[in-house]
Amino acid sequence: MKTISIVIPCFNEEGNVQATYDRTRQVFDDLPGYRYEMLFIDNASTDGTVTVLRQLASSDPDVRVIVNMRNFGPVRSPYHGFLQASGDAAVIMSADLQDPPELIPEFIRKWEEGFLLVLGVKSGSEESPFFYAIRRCYYGVVSRLSDVELVRDFMGFGLYDRRVIDTLRAMPEPYPYLRGLICELGFPKTAVTYHQPSRKRGISKNNFYGLYDMAMLGMTNHSKVPLRLVTMMGFAMSFLSIGVGFCYLLFKLVYWDSMSLGMAPLVIGLFVLSGIQLFFLGIVGEYVGAIHTQVLNRPLVVEKERINFPSSPSRCAGTP
Repeated sequence: MKTISIVIPCFNEEGNVQATYDRTRQVFDDLPGYRYEMLFIDNASTDGTVTVLRQLASSDPDVRVIVNMRNFGPVRSPYHGFLQASGDAAVIMSADLQDPPELIPEFIRKWEEGFLLVLGVKSGSEESPFFYAIRRCYYGVVSRLSDVELVRDFMGFGLYDRRVIDTLRAMPEPYPYLRGLICELGFPKTAVTYHQPSRKRGISKNNFYGLYDMAMLGMTNHSKVPLRLVTMMGFAMSFLSIGVGFCYLLFKLVYWDSMSLGMAPLVIGLFVLSGIQLFFLGIVGEYVGAIHTQVLNRPLVVEKERINFPSSPSRCAGTP
């Protein structure tokens, strides 16, 4: 029998993990010839999530649990859990049931056809229309600026073949952008579209800073266009300043007695140039921060506890 690892990152999902487990197990009850390994990685939840996970692990030996020492964020923790998958393929999905487990049979069918990557792509969503529009706009911009072809409206939900996981494990990525990495590797892929349902219980744990961090991560990891834009804008502003200065000089020579320079143009120009400089300094800072993270090369997470795992060391990024 082939084993499918189901990787489920969670943080304060006490009200959802039981339902996620039940629906996923029901899917595999109807899939003869496949067994599951359900791997929950908890990002130091402060509610009763870990208690529920302990109960699930005690009643089902195929449920494995990793509890992190602290909250390592929505990028590092899911990726670490993903690298611990031991099945022939792995499906990564959220614990809030916005990624429907009922799509797993379709993922497996596409995988058996020969695709090493089966990506769940949103065709619509029940989230706020404003946030949905913002996400679509962002993915459209990143796709146009990226050096590789990215998949729009792909949030990470999908099936990954064992060869993809082994390749990613051999890459030392202390702060990975999974959606971009898999596109850069070039494995054969296909998409399965779905309408994303709304969250049934609890509230999203992604705040503005977390969403901004992931947005900048996708931009800095897969595009040099913003840096080139800084250079081009610098040239453009230099030529514009020379042109404006020449025009002022010409008008002053022609209307020497009647034309006064005034403070308004100087103040406006100063604030415009300062705003542009700070904006592009921030862009350069994002790239420097990304380099700094890579140079530090810290572990993805530090584990506090493992439940139902065989007695073997954890497999981290960079470890074959």
